[in-house]
Amino acid sequence: MKALIYQGAGRMGWCDSPDPVAGDGESLVRVHHSGICGSDMHAFLGHDERRPAPLILGHEASGIVIDGPAQGQRVTINPLVTCGTCPACRSGRGNLCANRQILSMPPRQGAFAELVAVPHRNLVAVPDGVDLANAALCEPLACGWHAVRLGLNALGQIPDTLRCAVLGGGTIGVGAALALHAAGVAEITLVEPNPIRRHRLAAMPEFTTMGSDQLPDSSSDMVIDGVGHVATRAAACAAVRPGGAILHIGLGEATGGLDVRRMTLQEITFIGTYTYTDRDFRDTAQAIFDGRLGTLGWVDHRPLSDGPAAFDDIRAGRCAAPKIMLTP
Repeated sequence: MKALIYQGAGRMGWCDSPDPVAGDGESLVRVHHSGICGSDMHAFLGHDERRPAPLILGHEASGIVIDGPAQGQRVTINPLVTCGTCPACRSGRGNLCANRQILSMPPRQGAFAELVAVPHRNLVAVPDGVDLANAALCEPLACGWHAVRLGLNALGQIPDTLRCAVLGGGTIGVGAALALHAAGVAEITLVEPNPIRRHRLAAMPEFTTMGSDQLPDSSSDMVIDGVGHVATRAAACAAVRPGGAILHIGLGEATGGLDVRRMTLQEITFIGTYTYTDRDFRDTAQAIFDGRLGTLGWVDHRPLSDGPAAFDDIRAGRCAAPKIMLTP
């Protein structure tokens, strides 16, 4: 098969690769769409020791089962593979499974390829009439869905009374804003510093878009950081109201930016959120199928063979779309 292979810091190659072999309990899926995630960019830049070269990246995918019990079924792929037996899994929090694996991280190859092997239980059927490109967005949108669920539980307020801010106009931030809207939050502000991306997002009716210097301090009930840089954590600490909540999804930088004194004196809740539970993933998929997350027309589509150029465009800030979807 052909695959887009990470070959070292700043280098992606369009290469021949052996076809994957489905193991026990696994299906073989012919990939139709696979999105570039921020974690793929971290790996591409050499910033993720968990993803050593050479490696097929990509974990946001949909396709058609070509070998397995659901042969011929259109599916979206939950790339988070868990053991199912540990205390975290048994309590419904498989995202915290100590033995978890994820597509695009050894020992599992990713979905920037024509074929990928996936456990049967990680496949969610996509109804006829639902675009497989939209279905491939389930993984990143589920991250925001999970964060919003945790944030609403922490605040315990009626959603339509909340004022919420989301930092970052990539797919994680956009997905969180759309999840807030689907939950009934009426006042949502998305902060995006890149002017070309901000212009692209300004047409979306579910939220208001502004630059990073425009968000008022101490005014937001909930702030979702979809970036995870020192600057965005500092902005989140300044923007949240006393007694409010910060939901931290982004993995941009490991340390710095938190105003712990303000968080302590004003009883601000900080919640780190990692991926999603299986239920979050399936609930997000259903919300996509039902149209509750909008038309999802903010994606750019490119051939998988153009993947190296797509990574370069994202690194250079030339991409207005929150997501580039690659098609083998």
